[in-house]
Amino acid sequence: MQQAACRKADTVIVLDFETTGMSPGQGDRAIEIGAVKVEAGQVVDRFQGLMNPGVRVSAFIEGLTGISNEMLAAAPDCAEVMDEFADFIAGHDLVAHNASFDRRFLDAELMRIGRDYSGGFACSMLAARRVYRDAPDHKLGTLVAWKRIPGDGTFHRALADAEMTAGLWLGMLRDITARHEFANIPFALMQELGRVPAAAAADFLGRAGERK
Repeated sequence: MQQAACRKADTVIVLDFETTGMSPGQGDRAIEIGAVKVEAGQVVDRFQGLMNPGVRVSAFIEGLTGISNEMLAAAPDCAEVMDEFADFIAGHDLVAHNASFDRRFLDAELMRIGRDYSGGFACSMLAARRVYRDAPDHKLGTLVAWKRIPGDGTFHRALADAEMTAGLWLGMLRDITARHEFANIPFALMQELGRVPAAAAADFLGRAGERK
């Protein structure tokens, strides 16, 4: 894997989990993973898998996602899907919308099977709060509509959400490039952007653009 300072923000894997609840620490499990592999700003591969966590999903989760207990009963178990997913993400930096949620489930499910990943993690929601301060809010659905990102109207299915998050991420990179004249945006810069105060983000990017 390239040194962190050299890795580019337009070469990442964008992922999304659907789950039985909000916290793996409370016993919640993943039920679907979706991801798109982006290289030099182009989607080059996809991963999607339902997975059977061995517990029933609630009526609320079934209504939110459209993933039924019958669908999960026919799906491979979490260990099988996550082992394949660990191979898919190997050596890549990762992006998710509200990444702290997805990272908790990724870490928990991989820990169960003794797998890990070497890439960094960045959050498209934190970045959007700084790049698109005038958006109505920074939920994925709101940003997709506000930025007119192509989609089929499906939300809360993992691959569809990953596809739209990838569109949002790449759109942010284009907008940052246009405003601040970057040739290439480092992945580490986008990670750092998510940690600076929102009011200071434009100055932060301006200074970073001058140093490029």
